[in-house]
Amino acid sequence: MNEFEEKIKKFIQDNNIEAEHLSFKQSCHSVEEAARAANVTREDFIKNICLIDSQGNLIVAIVKGEDKASMKRVAKALNIEKPRLATPEEILEKTGYPCGGVSSFGYQAKFLIDPRVMEKDIVYTGGGSETSLIKIPTKELQKANNGQIVRIRK
Repeated sequence: MNEFEEKIKKFIQDNNIEAEHLSFKQSCHSVEEAARAANVTREDFIKNICLIDSQGNLIVAIVKGEDKASMKRVAKALNIEKPRLATPEEILEKTGYPCGGVSSFGYQAKFLIDPRVMEKDIVYTGGGSETSLIKIPTKELQKANNGQIVRIRK
């Protein structure tokens, strides 16, 4: 297990988050790869779209695996100018995790959760590395990241 996986596992444990960390031998970078690795469907996954606002702050738009985030809706929800996608370097710097392994909690950001995410009881999100996932109840996810539920999907 690598340092990033250890860090998110420690965060889960230290904050009493009801979640399960899963490690695999194959890549979980894309929703398709992750679904195959965990032997579940694409609909069980959420994506963390890392965005940067005009002040350089991190915003994480959390949508279902099959959905896309709308920059316009994110901007409207936060009453800001349209944010831009974070670069892989910014993602590592601001979340502490590499692109493809970013979890939906465990670092400083403004978290926005699309309501369709909350329709599921349990979801899978990044587990710290490209070969790990976290299985977490959606209510626990919102508690872990203090996310605002607002429509942000296209």
